[in-house]
Amino acid sequence: MEQQGSERRIHKVYITRNTEYHLRNEVCVAVRDRKSRSFRPAHIALNLRLEGGVKIFANGALIPNIKRPEVGDAIFFTRLDQGGDEKQIVTSRVEQIDRPSKRDVMLYPGKRRS
Repeated sequence: MEQQGSERRIHKVYITRNTEYHLRNEVCVAVRDRKSRSFRPAHIALNLRLEGGVKIFANGALIPNIKRPEVGDAIFFTRLDQGGDEKQIVTSRVEQIDRPSKRDVMLYPGKRRS
C-alpha cells in the first residue's frame, strides 16, 4: 500500500560501498564502517547537512543536484572550515537507501539511553 501525504520518517541511511551515512532530518548523525560494523566517532561528514546528490556519468562527468540523492548518485555535503571557506564533501556512489533499525538508532554515538 502506497503512503499518502508527506513523509514523516526522520531517519534515513545512505549505504555506499564501504560506509553507511545515518541521517536524522537531513543531518548526518552517525557514520558506520560496513566491514567492521562499528560506528566511527570521528568522521568529516558528522553533523553536516545533506545538500543533495551528484550524478556520476560513465564519461566521468559530474552534475550536482539539490534533490535528495538516489541510488547511483554520490552524496554531497558542504561545511565551512575555520577560515570561513566552504569545503565540499562528496561520498562514493550510493548503493542503497533505507531506514535504519530502531536498534541502530539507539546505538548512534552520543545517543542518550534512558
